[in-house]
Amino acid sequence: MASIFEATAGKLIGPTSGGTVTQATDKSTGVTLNAASGQITMDDAALAAGAEVSFTVTNSEIAATDVVIVNHGSAGTAGAYLVQANTIAAGSFAITVSNVSAGSLGEAIVLNFVALKGASS
Repeated sequence: MASIFEATAGKLIGPTSGGTVTQATDKSTGVTLNAASGQITMDDAALAAGAEVSFTVTNSEIAATDVVIVNHGSAGTAGAYLVQANTIAAGSFAITVSNVSAGSLGEAIVLNFVALKGASS
């Protein structure tokens, strides 16, 4: 079986299942998605120019030693957002989204994430 560090031209190795979830109320509303990868559709509430917002992703697949990678996958203005995962703990992580554009944006952007299993020993 190939490890996560082995690659064959044209083939990606990573989680083979994932999920999707949509924020219910506003951009700071937490979501639950128990999968090693997935897509989160954010609420379309306005995010002012230069502002940032964080929300919690409850996820039973996450350990405190994992590495979570997240990016702006689709919808909304390309290049207008900086996205990062942080506050990684057993069962959850946070995502912070910053509006780096010159104007307020009210877009339901889609975030892609994947968790890479880590260890501290």
